[in-house]
Amino acid sequence: MDTLYIVMPAYNEEANILGVIDSWYGILEGKSPESRLVVADAGSQDATHNILLRFQKTHPQLEILEKTDRQHGPKVIALYDYAIKNGADYIFQTDSDGQTNPKEFSAFWEERRDFDGVFGNRTERGDGKFRSFTEKVVCFLLRLYFKVKVPDANAPFRLMKASVVEKYLSRFDKDYNLPNIMMTTFFSYYKERTLFKEISFKPRRAGKNSVNIPRIIKIGFKALGDFRRFKKGMK
Repeated sequence: MDTLYIVMPAYNEEANILGVIDSWYGILEGKSPESRLVVADAGSQDATHNILLRFQKTHPQLEILEKTDRQHGPKVIALYDYAIKNGADYIFQTDSDGQTNPKEFSAFWEERRDFDGVFGNRTERGDGKFRSFTEKVVCFLLRLYFKVKVPDANAPFRLMKASVVEKYLSRFDKDYNLPNIMMTTFFSYYKERTLFKEISFKPRRAGKNSVNIPRIIKIGFKALGDFRRFKKGMK
């Protein structure tokens, strides 16, 4: 039986977190008993952490990472590292805001023997035209910098072999902002067996997105320098 680690970052998601973890927890059924759902919750100023602690009392396969950076990217890096160090065979990353659908996971799981990474492709997005435009710009820049063609670089719906993630994880600083974009790039650039599958992507059900437009623009400008740095280290 394969060991699956479902990992998700969380920040001020009290309105969503209970429904999200309850719906994803059932995915662990039929996997190795060592499989886990791991939520990185650091910095939340609402009831997110208390909700997680209550849920954990009756759901032993839920684990909580508390000592991470509060930002999304560093949390994802910490989650990948934690899954690898604890014996995961496969890592599935999604977010805690309720925009992804657990019912679409099984189609990804069925592909795990044939592909090293199965990545979501959000052909239609419920989070607004600006976010969709931003993703198109990102994919254009990846093609320009790294000569890779991907339809969606940053979808928070990805199943990856832990051994392949481990090959690339050390290239990230612990506080790097965009690990999923670069992880997708590494998989494509180094010709790992990669598949993109269409997924749905709902509007945020409740709560407020902590990444606003000015911050996206700021991260984008920094990303250009990061892309140049990564490119120098790629052969």
